[in-house]
Amino acid sequence: MSVRPIVLLGDPRLRLKGKPVDSFGKYIHELLDDLAETMRKAPGVGLAAPQLGEAVAACTIEVEGHLYELVNPRIVKSDGEDRDLEGCLSIPGYVAYVTRKEKVWVVAQNRFGKKVKMSGSGLLGRAFQHEFDHLDGKLYIDYLNSMDDLISVSPGDEEGESPALTGAALG
Repeated sequence: MSVRPIVLLGDPRLRLKGKPVDSFGKYIHELLDDLAETMRKAPGVGLAAPQLGEAVAACTIEVEGHLYELVNPRIVKSDGEDRDLEGCLSIPGYVAYVTRKEKVWVVAQNRFGKKVKMSGSGLLGRAFQHEFDHLDGKLYIDYLNSMDDLISVSPGDEEGESPALTGAALG
């Protein structure tokens, strides 16, 4: 495991789309380990492979002490709406209000290729949506009407860290 540099806004690699994973060997295991270690060191709630410059459909999310390693994830159902602050490790120092689905149901594979199903609401649901957007080359700022909607936060500001949960605090 190693902490790797996080790709920041402006770097074209941040817009990479994650390619499907069909081999669940050493490479994907090391990538998931690096994602988790880098996310925790940042600190953040989630991190997607394109944020490490890797065009791979994989991400990690950690909420309430539970680490989710998601490979080839997709949302199969969603319900409701929730508007809350969100930030991203690739856009440090800023958060914004973003409307997401209130609850999502997810299908993915784990690090061994086994199919897993889960659902999430609140922070976990928001993190799923934020990280899966990264796998499509999409950022939370793409939901804003204007970059003027961004709210500057100081490093270490709790509000900035929680929202990053989805991108920067998030992933």
